[in-house]
Amino acid sequence: MFKPLIFYIGLRYTRAKRRTQFISFVTLASVLGIALSVTALITVLSVMNGFVKEISQRMLSMTAHATITGRYGQLDNWQALEQRIKDHPHIQGAAPFVSGQIMINADRRVSGTMLSGILPEYENKVSEVGNKMAAGEPGNLGKLSDLVAGAYNIVLGAELAQYLGVSLGDKITVISPQVNSTPAGIVPRMRRFTVVGVFKVGMYEYDRNMAFIHLDDAAKLFRMEDNTVSALRVKMDDLLNAPMVQQALADELMDDYQVSDWTMAHENFFQAIKMEKRVMSIILLLMVAVAAFNIVSTLIMVVTDKRTDIAILKTQGLTSASVMGIFMVLGTIIGVIGTVVGVIGGVLLSLNAADIVKAIEETFHIKFLDAKVYYISDLPSELIWTDVYGIAAMAFLLSLLATIYPAWQASRINPAEVLRYE
Repeated sequence: MFKPLIFYIGLRYTRAKRRTQFISFVTLASVLGIALSVTALITVLSVMNGFVKEISQRMLSMTAHATITGRYGQLDNWQALEQRIKDHPHIQGAAPFVSGQIMINADRRVSGTMLSGILPEYENKVSEVGNKMAAGEPGNLGKLSDLVAGAYNIVLGAELAQYLGVSLGDKITVISPQVNSTPAGIVPRMRRFTVVGVFKVGMYEYDRNMAFIHLDDAAKLFRMEDNTVSALRVKMDDLLNAPMVQQALADELMDDYQVSDWTMAHENFFQAIKMEKRVMSIILLLMVAVAAFNIVSTLIMVVTDKRTDIAILKTQGLTSASVMGIFMVLGTIIGVIGTVVGVIGGVLLSLNAADIVKAIEETFHIKFLDAKVYYISDLPSELIWTDVYGIAAMAFLLSLLATIYPAWQASRINPAEVLRYE
């Protein structure tokens, strides 16, 4: 079978003779170094992607894809606005809300929190809080529909309810920043509420710092005018298109309203996530670089061992460029094998990370992510193929670069000097 000469010789040099077993071992170590580094990089990025996806889903299940407020803060006649935008092709629902900071008192426990007044029948169109109810006995779960105007019922986050030590049916006191003027002086507005539900999203920001009451009760508590709300929350068919739809809504509503989307509300969080992923990628990529540059030492040892062979080949007419090509082929083979093995290992590990961690936990009776400490108790993993392709390409490129110097050194061997004493 015909083989180009430089590829044939390069492949031959990958197989060690008895006297060069050490070089073969170093070559194997280089391959394993690249493979392990690539596997680690793919696995770590996949786990980070899984955490980001899990957190994003929990966050966006409670966050409006877009929010419409009045030009000067509060929103008047929200029903007219809801009718105006409901036929927009990318909008699936809209819900009004009234929000404000309050203090909650239960027995001797006091906590500040964000209180949202909602209409239960509308809220289910824009958030999943109705599906996150966690309190009550089987068959007697609290639900958003228990928020009835004038009944002064309240739904608390799970962490907030635990801190206050309350459960379904308990009474709490809500203290508003609004004040009443009485003959005894100015006193804060207070109202007794009955706990009718507890929700658990799985994020401290919401479970510890949010509570819901009926929209009419919130309007009375915060002394808002009739038919006036804080803003209108909007749910879209594709949250990734939120900036585009937000701009379209802003253009349609002109200067009467202010429109913002979730990317604006959580911009700092997602920017921090991107920065963390970028830094982690750079750090792990350095591991790949170190493993790739082990090829340099391997090839230098091969060049030293093959000096006589190279000299003989040159005397038979092999050019310096061809000699350089032989060792670049050898180094590239090492890099390709290491990259392929690493990609296969990384993909398999990423796809089975949760099962592997679970098996380790059951075998050694340990818990990596304790549900009592972490909100995410299972190890999530999200394999993104573009990451895999990028990592494989970078590992191959680094391996190729690592071959240049040893190959150049091999091409400079002078046959006369090497063969003088042979």
